[in-house]
Amino acid sequence: MKFSTKAIQPEKQRQACHIVGIFEGGALTQSASAIDEATQGQLSKLLKQGVFQGKIGQVLPLFFSAFEHIILVGCGKPNAVSMTGFRKIIFNAVKSCSTTKATRAICYLTEIEIKQQSLAWKIKQITEAAEDAIYRFDLFKTEKEPAIALNEIIIHLPDEKQHKICELALAQGQAVARGVTLTKNLANLPSNICTPTFLAQQGKELAKNYTSIKTTVLEEKDMQKLGMGALLAVSQGSAEDAKLICLEYKGAAKNAAPVALIGKGITFDTGGNSLKSPDGMVGMKYDMCGAATVLGTLQAAAELKLPINLVGLIPAVENMPGGTAYKPEDILTSLSGQTIEVISTDAEGRLVLADAMTYCERYKPDVVIDIATLTGAVVIALGFHATGLLANNEALAADLLKAGEDSNDRAWQLPLWEEYQEQLKSPFADMANTGGRSAGVITAGCFLSRFAKKFRWAHLDVAGTAAIMSGTSDRLATGRPVPLLIQYLINRLQ
Repeated sequence: MKFSTKAIQPEKQRQACHIVGIFEGGALTQSASAIDEATQGQLSKLLKQGVFQGKIGQVLPLFFSAFEHIILVGCGKPNAVSMTGFRKIIFNAVKSCSTTKATRAICYLTEIEIKQQSLAWKIKQITEAAEDAIYRFDLFKTEKEPAIALNEIIIHLPDEKQHKICELALAQGQAVARGVTLTKNLANLPSNICTPTFLAQQGKELAKNYTSIKTTVLEEKDMQKLGMGALLAVSQGSAEDAKLICLEYKGAAKNAAPVALIGKGITFDTGGNSLKSPDGMVGMKYDMCGAATVLGTLQAAAELKLPINLVGLIPAVENMPGGTAYKPEDILTSLSGQTIEVISTDAEGRLVLADAMTYCERYKPDVVIDIATLTGAVVIALGFHATGLLANNEALAADLLKAGEDSNDRAWQLPLWEEYQEQLKSPFADMANTGGRSAGVITAGCFLSRFAKKFRWAHLDVAGTAAIMSGTSDRLATGRPVPLLIQYLINRLQ
């Protein structure tokens, strides 16, 4: 999709799809008023007839002789549109536009007031939401949906004095959108294609496309020499070899400490010998969304040429049952030397992350952020709207929470209190890999914190936000938390 910003007078742009906002009660935005005047009050007449109520996200396509195509989108009550509501308005409007034969759209929704948000913020959100609205994943369907005709969106610029900052916001929005698309595409692939080896190839492909990225891959023999007993234990039941994918993005001075991103890359999770139910396995191809997020975030950072150093680590493993698979009550020795008693082989993500976090020490990172579809408990606690956040550093947690608010990709912090560590006691090893059903999100964070003592660290549990899963018919990756992470990196540079 081609995006641009430009000051537009609607009455002078007849040959396009015009996306304009209407508020509840019939109040018109400035562009809607201009179109109403150009059509001799036809919009006003429709509103008086009660055809359109202006509720948030409501859409009405119109075809007037004076204009090629108009899409009215409801904006709710004036001066009461939330950040989430704004995103819904954009998504629904562009979705409607993309189902028509329109090839070019002009979006005037920058005219909507969002409390405490700038014009640049609105342009960035429009760009990201528009790409989200037109996203499809029909790679494996023999009968594909008709091609989308829409190939250009011009975003109305009400204040030309802000052109420079809005162009930067547009570039950021496009980079984030492409990073989100990469993340979605990888996550939506089936696990018979998206294997640990496939993920390693994607890491190498990034390095081919961006000279600022270097990718190396550790094989199982390399990890055995290092002593990654936790990661390799998860892999030992699978015919697929584990990979530790290491990406380095250099955008700053060589001696500048990097931000490290570690993404859980379980390409399929059966639960291992602690086998999931058949229904519980549907959607487990998404257990590598953390890995996909790391790749999407690094691509966006490289595209924006952010002046920062990044490290991306992806422990990529398949968790399978069988005669060679690890078992409950096995005791593993991690790369850190700490021993772990396995209570559930379905708590495997924290095991691969533990060794990756210890390996990360060699990069001497400024901060480490891991991203993982780690627990079903986070869905019980926070539902599908907020990413769970735990951290051993309050300043880092605050920065991530702010980035979530700024990007409209929000997180919610949970406590990492010492009392919760008690649940990880084992009579036979330094720790157990689960702490029972109560406080499952927190005890998973407590487990990881034991491998993060040498750096500032935060954990993002995205089990409820990285993919939409409702039965077998409604499953799709969201690309979260790429927007949050890119915003965090951008905020660091300000």
